[in-house]
Amino acid sequence: MDDRSKLEHLEDLAGKVGLTIRYESLKAEGSLHTGGYCRIKGRDFVIVNKKASIRDKIHVLAEALKRFDLNHLYVLPSLRKLLDGEDGKVGDGNG
Repeated sequence: MDDRSKLEHLEDLAGKVGLTIRYESLKAEGSLHTGGYCRIKGRDFVIVNKKASIRDKIHVLAEALKRFDLNHLYVLPSLRKLLDGEDGKVGDGNG
């Protein structure tokens, strides 16, 4: 599965668990922040830097989705590996 498809599937999964995705320009003191999860007034959000690479966007969404119980949803096997950190790209500190 290519990165664009992974991102689209993660966005779909986020919607199913009630996670609102906001693509924003994020910049702080000369560095590029890729984004992250936050909870505001009882609602779950993930803020993603719209200028980040597709892989960074995938990483931010995957890290946010790890907070949710996805066992009741069908998740493609390749995405399940990504979310479980088995593919070496998310959750190992190198991706």
